[in-house]
Amino acid sequence: MTISAFVKRLAGVLGTSALVVSANAHAEEISFWVRAADQAFVEPMVKAWNDKHPTKVALTVIPSDDFVTKFGTAVAGGGAPDVVAIDLIFVPAFAQAGQLSDLSAEVKTLPYAKALSPSHMRLGAYNGKQYSVPFSAESSILLYNKQLFKRAGLNPDAPPKTMAEIQAAAKKITALGGGVKGFYFSGACGGCNVFTLTPYVWASGGDVLSADGKKETLDNPALRNTLTMYRQMWTDGMIPGGAKTDNGSNFINPFFTGKIGMMGSGAFSIGLLKKEHPEIEFGVAPLPGAKGGSASFAGGDSIAIPATSKNKKAAWEFITWCLSSDVQIDQFAKGGSIPVRADFADNTYARQDPRVGVVSAAMQSGRTPYSPYFNQLFNDPNGPWLAMIQEAVFGKGVDPAIKDAQGRFQQILGH
Repeated sequence: MTISAFVKRLAGVLGTSALVVSANAHAEEISFWVRAADQAFVEPMVKAWNDKHPTKVALTVIPSDDFVTKFGTAVAGGGAPDVVAIDLIFVPAFAQAGQLSDLSAEVKTLPYAKALSPSHMRLGAYNGKQYSVPFSAESSILLYNKQLFKRAGLNPDAPPKTMAEIQAAAKKITALGGGVKGFYFSGACGGCNVFTLTPYVWASGGDVLSADGKKETLDNPALRNTLTMYRQMWTDGMIPGGAKTDNGSNFINPFFTGKIGMMGSGAFSIGLLKKEHPEIEFGVAPLPGAKGGSASFAGGDSIAIPATSKNKKAAWEFITWCLSSDVQIDQFAKGGSIPVRADFADNTYARQDPRVGVVSAAMQSGRTPYSPYFNQLFNDPNGPWLAMIQEAVFGKGVDPAIKDAQGRFQQILGH
């Protein structure tokens, strides 16, 4: 069952009265739900708001794996919060189900509307209306160990600019021996590989879904070449054996050992490595295509007002504050995150570390697949995306893996 169908079914069981919309002029308190993955940067943000505003924000942190189900149940039962921050990939499903408020008129009043992250805005739009705006941003990049580059005779200030150069660098780094490997990825994590594998495909001129998200487009040279690169690196021993069964719980940990040359990762890596592993000299670079160019997955959260919110005016005031420099620069950028506004990309904190500029640029040109069925297609550990990667890299080969995935994608998409 799709997320939108799940929410609609609950609404039918509980009655349409649960979906009545009303709006107060103001409220003494508004409720705000976020997933656990956002807790570290949202808690100080909410405290900053509560210290300076009469309308208080009551924050609830939901376990990330339970968020979609809990929010869908709450919306259908009339118990949803006034404001919600949702992983941007799930916004299309909730918008399609009619569970988010139309913010089109409010967005038009924002003088910086055109500077908001394009991927967030695209996924927040449904049938010509805008149901969410960007909240937090995360881009995917190539993370590499400069010390290993030096030891392997590679220029640490000239990271790979093509997929072939990635393979060549991985080979030289693996040749160092002593347990050192050239490349790492979480081979049993579908969502991780949407984030870090699809950019190679996009940068090479291919895609995995049509622009409207209604058809699969897996049978293309760009995806085939990307999967072939991974398979060859695995077959040639450039990737640790543990990658095959890593469901994402070990996503970046191997890099912390100092024995991984390169891996696809996110902007979060910069702050994490600087704080917890200052001994590792690292660089970040765009994820390249077969013949150059680059691409990134534009991730993060969008922020929206559930259709059942009774405090929409106060909720929107809080959302606009979240988009202000008080949050996007003074809190998010200061903490190493990427602002969701292009006009904030060049800020004091970004200028202090050139690596932040790399991830910011990646975010502004980033892409995100649009589909109400994103979870079933890509995130589901039993879904077709992960099955394709496992079979292509570790199993019977690239061509049969793509063929099998096409059929399963089409079933889910309703073709």
